Amino acid sequence: MKNQEVARLFRDIADILQIKGANPFRIRAYQKAAQNIESLSEDIAQISEEGRLTSIPGIGKDLSEGIEEFLATGTTRAFEELKKSIPLGLLELLSIPSLGPKTAKLFYEQLGIKDLKGLQDALRKGKLTQLYGIKEKTVANIAKGIELIKMGKERMTLAKALEAARPFLAALEQLAGVEKFAYAGSLRRCRETVRDIDILVVSRDPAGVIGSFVKLEPVADILAKGTTKSAVRTREGIQVDCRVVEKKSFGAALLYFTGSKNFNIRLRQMAIKKGLKINEYGVFKGEKLVAGKSEEEIFRLLGMQYVEPELREDSGEIEAALGGSLPRLIAPSDIKGDLHAHSQWSDGQNSIEEMAEAAMRKGYSYLAITDHSQGLVVANGLNEQALKKKKRQIDKLNARIKKFRILFATEVDIRSDGSLDYPDRVLAQFDLVVAAIHSGFKQPRHQLTHRLLSACRSPYVHIIAHPTGRLFCVRDAYDADMEALFKEAAETNTALEVNAYPNRMDLNDAHCRRAGEMGVRLAIGTDAHDIEHLDGMSLGVSICRRGWLEKKNVLNALDTDTLLRTIKRKKV
Repeated sequence: MKNQEVARLFRDIADILQIKGANPFRIRAYQKAAQNIESLSEDIAQISEEGRLTSIPGIGKDLSEGIEEFLATGTTRAFEELKKSIPLGLLELLSIPSLGPKTAKLFYEQLGIKDLKGLQDALRKGKLTQLYGIKEKTVANIAKGIELIKMGKERMTLAKALEAARPFLAALEQLAGVEKFAYAGSLRRCRETVRDIDILVVSRDPAGVIGSFVKLEPVADILAKGTTKSAVRTREGIQVDCRVVEKKSFGAALLYFTGSKNFNIRLRQMAIKKGLKINEYGVFKGEKLVAGKSEEEIFRLLGMQYVEPELREDSGEIEAALGGSLPRLIAPSDIKGDLHAHSQWSDGQNSIEEMAEAAMRKGYSYLAITDHSQGLVVANGLNEQALKKKKRQIDKLNARIKKFRILFATEVDIRSDGSLDYPDRVLAQFDLVVAAIHSGFKQPRHQLTHRLLSACRSPYVHIIAHPTGRLFCVRDAYDADMEALFKEAAETNTALEVNAYPNRMDLNDAHCRRAGEMGVRLAIGTDAHDIEHLDGMSLGVSICRRGWLEKKNVLNALDTDTLLRTIKRKKV
């Protein structure tokens, strides 16, 4: 699929236009187009062949022609002309958090900085603070941003890893001679970031499988090739390793290559105490293979419950498994609805009806349409007049739709002083209120904490969205007192969101576990801005599973009536 490549092209064009000070609406058009293309589940090349490019939200005649040109030639004339107008290294600088186009242009014109290496040299020599308007705090933020960029190059988000693995798994499913296959490693454990992808295969024709694997469509380079294992690199630079193992050893290999390292060490120590040896080929008593075909039989042999892959981090799960007290983790099938989604009323790409229909296809009982509040002008936030019209539309849809509820909701902005972007008389009209911080991320710890706690204390706020504000490779979590937030959320019966948007994953697994221990209810929201984004629910579930959460801990595992009763029980 060329989706990521086309999206990258449009983002690069938007970045160059920013440096050149072009029309902001034109810049935003390219950025939105890139975002929408990234979220497509279909191959954009297929969409192009069928003449459906303009059916993609944000893709008009000019952009569709650019996509067709790129698919045919690998670039566009417009992009090539734009590239000639600036040093290419400036594009890399724009990817650094806290470094915008004006600052990049300033560094280039005043210090001759035209790439990341030049910026790092200037940082080391203390040159940046010599420029007017560049303060020590700005320099510290840039240095921190460079580290985030480095991390992004070394590891990818869970969503990106799953997307990269998908075509390989689909191809293996169709490949003759493949009896069984699964991915392993940190991807199977659903870590929020993944370094590379490990795939295990059972086949009686290892050489044939490996020979076919290295020729699969996503492969750009072959890094290694043997008779039972290989390593390749995709066009996006992602390493994918494939190992072919015997059927009798598949469970042992899956256990071993899933990890984590510390978890495996503990299992080996337990095996030794029982006079056994455990490795990637099986469990042995002396030279005799006594288990290895499945993970389940290995856990039984060790006298413990089956440990779900998401828990295998040596953080108490082994002790719990030995004592038979592992939690029954929440599953995707437990989810009854999505509690954070946007429509065309604010900055979403689809109508309320289209979003609801997509949610119904997933088997949900409800969907909260949480369009932005009036103060967030950049996201087309809704004023009171627009809210009345939106409410009438939702009421009409709910009257027509059977066995499904569209929740009249909002994502209300938490202002700098802790007040909310709508007055109480407006907030009281919503079925569900989700409150979030969208600005002032660099405020002092006490101020950010005050804003979050104040929102919890509102009798109308039911959920705090993306509570730490982090964005992978863009910004770290802001500095708020999370323990204080968990305590206040528990006391006021305010849920905290597990935002499943791929670049957020906020709260993270550690926060989920701590919140669960403190009696806080979690709410999974995809933050969907189009119907494709609703698919991100599985990412949110995986975070909750890594956080040891059960069905009882998650708000949207409740049916509609119970959900509405539960969220109204505010204690303020």
